[in-house]
Amino acid sequence: MAFDVPIPDRPQAAAPQAAAQRAAGRARLAVQRDGEISRLSRLYQEGAAKLRLPRSRSGVVEAVMINSAGGMTGGDRFDWAVEARDGAHAVLTTQACERIYRASADVARVDVRLALGEVARIDWLPQETILFEGSALSRRIEADLAPGARLLACEAVILGRHAMGERFTRGLFQDRWRIRREGRLTFADDLTLAGDIPALTAPSALLAGAGAFATLLLVGGDAEARIDAVRAAIGDLGGASAFDGKLVARLAAPDGLSLRRALVPAIAALGAKPPTVWTF
Repeated sequence: MAFDVPIPDRPQAAAPQAAAQRAAGRARLAVQRDGEISRLSRLYQEGAAKLRLPRSRSGVVEAVMINSAGGMTGGDRFDWAVEARDGAHAVLTTQACERIYRASADVARVDVRLALGEVARIDWLPQETILFEGSALSRRIEADLAPGARLLACEAVILGRHAMGERFTRGLFQDRWRIRREGRLTFADDLTLAGDIPALTAPSALLAGAGAFATLLLVGGDAEARIDAVRAAIGDLGGASAFDGKLVARLAAPDGLSLRRALVPAIAALGAKPPTVWTF
């Protein structure tokens, strides 16, 4: 049997590279009011996006979002949609912190859509997002509130794996929030971290070199009445303002643990209980 032997001085064509497999997932959750309690109305999940509903005795539907891929990297896509119909109450959290790994190409993307019916309530309380060195994440959060609805949203970010001595010095983080109440834009927020991130975040008007930060938003009729309690809970880690039926708070801390210790009482001051999976 004869074999073709490559001639040493003949250039060989490069073997085509297989495209890296990317993680993707979509999940849909709808809850409705049934007497004095909220019940599951619709559940759909696809790909690496999973939803688990622990048994609740409070009459509230609590859902735990799971990324079964175990983290995200460039090119991954996740889409979460939650609907709380008239009078219903849903609490959303994550099983653990979401890890955004170093990206060799492309950007990881997360899209969140929340719809709240009349007098409905959603507490959007995922655990922290950890940005690994060299990671790239673009996240979009959109919510539409009907009259009398109440939205509490918290997103916390940790810049690097602090336990390993890592800082987030290069990479990309884009965060876009659009919240509408009765069809009118009531809150818009855009954040981009890119380039020399330590230099970008060093000024005291930004993060003052903090390794973790969070945004808390409450849209509802009781928002302005809670401003003093929230400021007391945050202390010297940030500030809060309230007007036009909404409250916005920013927190910055040296690390994730310090941030969590301030977030828990701040969320309580906003009339919510941190989900059970929020354990130290």
